[in-house]
Amino acid sequence: MAATVMIQGAGSNVGKSMLVAGFARVFARRGLVVRPFKPQNMSNNAAVTPDGFEIGRAQALQALACGVAPSVDMNPILLKPESETGAQVIVQGKRLTTARARDYAALKPRLLAPVIDSFARLRDSADLVLVEGAGSPAEVNLRANDIANMGFAQAARVPVVLAGDIDRGGVIAQMVGTQAVLDATDAALIRGFVINKFRGDPRLFDDGYRMIATRTGWAGLGVIPWFKHAHRLPAEDAADLRHKGGSGGFHIVVPQLDRIANFDDLDPLMQEPGVRVEIVRPGLPLPVEADLILIPGSKSTIADLAHFRAQGWDIDLAAAMRRGARVLGLCGGYQMLGRSIADPDGIEGPPGAVPGLGLLAVDTVMTGDKRVTLTQAVHPASGTQAQGYEIHIGRTEGPDRARPLFAVDAAPEGAMRADGQVMGSYLHGLFSADAFRAAFLRGLGAEAGSGSYTQGVEDTLDALADHLETHADCDALLRIAQAGI
Repeated sequence: MAATVMIQGAGSNVGKSMLVAGFARVFARRGLVVRPFKPQNMSNNAAVTPDGFEIGRAQALQALACGVAPSVDMNPILLKPESETGAQVIVQGKRLTTARARDYAALKPRLLAPVIDSFARLRDSADLVLVEGAGSPAEVNLRANDIANMGFAQAARVPVVLAGDIDRGGVIAQMVGTQAVLDATDAALIRGFVINKFRGDPRLFDDGYRMIATRTGWAGLGVIPWFKHAHRLPAEDAADLRHKGGSGGFHIVVPQLDRIANFDDLDPLMQEPGVRVEIVRPGLPLPVEADLILIPGSKSTIADLAHFRAQGWDIDLAAAMRRGARVLGLCGGYQMLGRSIADPDGIEGPPGAVPGLGLLAVDTVMTGDKRVTLTQAVHPASGTQAQGYEIHIGRTEGPDRARPLFAVDAAPEGAMRADGQVMGSYLHGLFSADAFRAAFLRGLGAEAGSGSYTQGVEDTLDALADHLETHADCDALLRIAQAGI
């Protein structure tokens, strides 16, 4: 049975996902069989496992750090927000229901069993399981029926290391305050702490570091400097998109939809030296001088189409197209480009139908069956192969499907307008295929590099592991995991 340790955060976005990925690569390089685990994740950035299940994208990256294929057991509960108050609940890779926040709280006691079930399978097949918490255990108002932080740690008897984000300020209060508000039995599970995202000379925090150790009694596992290559790894949260960009001459504009989903499509494009990717936040216009406007995936297509129009982006899009901009819609973005979107059964929201942007001669009907699969495709225009994945509901048909963007097992996939200016596809992750990405960009007049995106991610994971080996006490973390509770 594997040794285990859980990385929890003194707040949200302290870098838990990256720490788990980095430590996973550290210990995998030492020859251990390592597996990542996150009991509950909330994200519209999902990944597809080889057997056709959904998990959080962060756990797929962590699996890569371990050198293994992603498994549904690595993230048994995935919440995909569909509105301000409700989310789709994915249990062990399959949709269970859509629940409002208050209803989900009542549902959680039923979800601990599949969480423990998945965790037990991972623990039986590994030397070390690195567990990632969600949010912060300091949110003690959510402690009842918790399955994401201390509730899981207590049920599975897993020791905890608390991570704090010093870049935001107030990290001493975060760490000491977390211990102060926790129930004594929960606080007793914490065996150590780590300070993340330090900028400058870490020795300047020596006094604060000692103060945290003295006040809490926890073992300090290091002050980790800011990892400057973090942007080269896939982003987990849409809030991180604003920090990405590029400086090339070919200008790709991406409207940040309210329920943007599976935006890892953008990561390979952002690594291209000849490309500049601009994420446009709500309230700002789409630049009309764009070379390509990419409308990304959405968890709630009809609602995001209304959001798109509310920003005036439909007007900006038309102006950009008059200047020659190409348009590519992926998944929900593809659906928006059509003539109409119908949701007769109210799967994503209130039942009804709305006109699309009318840029592709296709129509979409939302259906109850959800397609979740890895996909091999051929790009007929270049003859290159693309490997992607599909996570969507809805079926799209119409005359422009006679000009598919891809062929999948000889069947048409996606659509293209007769003049080639507007394209759409259900495939996510297609730009990770280096030959296709280069051919697609060159076909639009962009300079495309010859580098391997996948190898770049692998190299960055190795650099992250080196970073943690240098600045964190990895041996102490392993001892905590091996000692257990």
